[in-house]
Amino acid sequence: MADGGYLEHKTVAGDRWDMLAWKYYGDASKQTILLEANRELYLEPIRVPDLILAPGITLKVPVLEAEQVALESDLPPWKRGGGGEP
Repeated sequence: MADGGYLEHKTVAGDRWDMLAWKYYGDASKQTILLEANRELYLEPIRVPDLILAPGITLKVPVLEAEQVALESDLPPWKRGGGGEP
């Protein structure tokens, strides 16, 4: 999964797992990678992580190998930075 390293992210008001996955990996569905890397925040087995994170939490963000990160060209047009124009 991780290339061996981690970045740190200090949460601010309104941070969500999916938004952080989009920010760091370009793919909101990779939020499970962030959840797994920060499992110690949710040690109780039946505890579901909060969708919106409290401010001030330091999260580990695994550094992924290049092929694990979504390329903009792999995204549907409406998710590309160019506004969906061909």
